[in-house]
Amino acid sequence: MADAAATIRTRKFLTNRLLNRKQMVVDILHPGRATVPKTEVREKLAKLYKTTPDVVFCFGFRTNFGGGRTTGFALIYDSLDFAKKFEPKYRLARHGLLKITRVSRKQRKERKNRQKKVRGTKKAKVGAASGSAKK
Repeated sequence: MADAAATIRTRKFLTNRLLNRKQMVVDILHPGRATVPKTEVREKLAKLYKTTPDVVFCFGFRTNFGGGRTTGFALIYDSLDFAKKFEPKYRLARHGLLKITRVSRKQRKERKNRQKKVRGTKKAKVGAASGSAKK
């Protein structure tokens, strides 16, 4: 049962020339199987539209009650450069194309409180100095 085939259909297909991508609603039929992984969906869509999986971005999947059918959204960019230019940072991070580093909560609070003590353009200097000194 685990290797049961999942059928992928696309609808509401649109070629978005302004953002250099194809966008569509993706319907996945997977009776007798758990929700299909996004990696598998990316690979199947890439094969379907004759491109590589790294330019396919799938998101927003919802499984219908009772299982067996999932609906989501997919974007297929013309190239990886356009994907990096137009995709939100969090989706690029999901693909491993971007590393998001966050400063600790305590450091952010300390920086905010230091900035409260100065006025105007000096706030940026206080913020920049704390970022380099704290690392």
